[in-house]
Amino acid sequence: MKITILKKEKDYLEFTVEGENETLLEPLKNALLRDEAVEYANYYIRHPKLDHPVFYVKVIEGKPQNAVKRAARAVVNYYKELLNDFKMKSERYEN
Repeated sequence: MKITILKKEKDYLEFTVEGENETLLEPLKNALLRDEAVEYANYYIRHPKLDHPVFYVKVIEGKPQNAVKRAARAVVNYYKELLNDFKMKSERYEN
């Protein structure tokens, strides 16, 4: 995955995410939208095979890059919890 900042302002961030699709982008967008400091978050993929997704984030307060970091941590924690739950449940059936 490679992230390239296209536009950075006090309350706005626009960046591309190379090598990723909706599998990562949709949970990241949803985590951003749950953040009360975020006014707007979305991404756009012109062509899935030819273009890199472009992500747009606008915040009410704070820095947009910090909102993205918080959202990324939330996504990671969600999947860690899911993995742990799955491991615990699958161990019950292995015995």
